[in-house]
Amino acid sequence: MMTGHATVETALQAMKLGAYDYLTKPCHIRELEAIINKAFEKRQLKLENMILQSRLTYKEKAPDIVVRSHKMSDVMTLVRKIAASNATVLVTGDSGTGKELIANTVHCFSPRHNGPFIDISCAAIQETLLESELFGYEQGAFTGAHQLKKGKVEMAHGGTVFLDEIGDILSEVQAKLLRFLQEREFERVGGTKSIRVDVRIVAATNRNLAAYVQDGRFREDLYHRLNVISITLPPLRERKEDIPDLAQFFLKRFSLDAKKHFTAITDEALEKLSGYGWPGNVRELANVIEHAVVLGQDGVISVADLPPTISGDDPSTKAESFSYRNAVDNFRRELVSRVLAQNRGNRITAAKTLGLHEKSLIRLIRALRIH
Repeated sequence: MMTGHATVETALQAMKLGAYDYLTKPCHIRELEAIINKAFEKRQLKLENMILQSRLTYKEKAPDIVVRSHKMSDVMTLVRKIAASNATVLVTGDSGTGKELIANTVHCFSPRHNGPFIDISCAAIQETLLESELFGYEQGAFTGAHQLKKGKVEMAHGGTVFLDEIGDILSEVQAKLLRFLQEREFERVGGTKSIRVDVRIVAATNRNLAAYVQDGRFREDLYHRLNVISITLPPLRERKEDIPDLAQFFLKRFSLDAKKHFTAITDEALEKLSGYGWPGNVRELANVIEHAVVLGQDGVISVADLPPTISGDDPSTKAESFSYRNAVDNFRRELVSRVLAQNRGNRITAAKTLGLHEKSLIRLIRALRIH
């Protein structure tokens, strides 16, 4: 700050507003140059400190992702490239492949890492309530709306919104979401005032949205708005090189949770794990390792600690107990279990996928003893 009318009051005000120094006229050029150089050096140090803080924050917040296979290495390379932008991202892949983990990693690598990361499971929220969950509502907007409620999008200002199972939203909500993606503004349910927010959208689905567009179940314009950058996660059966490292990672995590000291997995057990098809993907592998840690005793996971479907000791697969009825029940058990896993245990959406009434699915779960 340079002035010909210096006062204590203006000097204090200038420094409060962020001035590096306060000069009075006349000012020598060499003096001015020295002060500017010092101010520049201070600014550079602040920038370097911000970068270091950003890296430390990432190390603290970033989720652990095991990467050994070429396919997952390519995914992580793409994540690093796109993280710094504000482009909308669509993550696709089978249930249990880690779509939310990738969305969180995009957020942690981005300049928004200090902002909120808010995830919304579109399949888990009742269809009629999804709009108010996303955009909030005004007091008196409907019966039971006793006070104003901010939506998840508004709460995520400055951060990232993760819309999981985006393929399950109704056409009315699709239209409002499209407007929000175009304008970055919305209106609360029952409101008339437009609210503008600064958020990044990352969406995910295990559906084939392109096929949904062809069938008229998903808006084409919304699909293209979401699919600015696409990340496709490979199923675990296509990245079996990652299974040993993933198994060790989950072993360490669940050992700590169970307060047990497990250190290794036998080669025979790893061979069984690598030979399995993993219809539930990484989530199923995590469940299997947790199962082994809870039941295991000797600090080393062996074949005996694995579930029968993986160890090969499932009595339903043995010849002496094989029958037509057992074969049908085994098929139904596997099918229902897989659909439940894909829908995160949500019986309503699982029943829709199977073409059953929810009560029929509940009876089937009890009859087949599915846990």
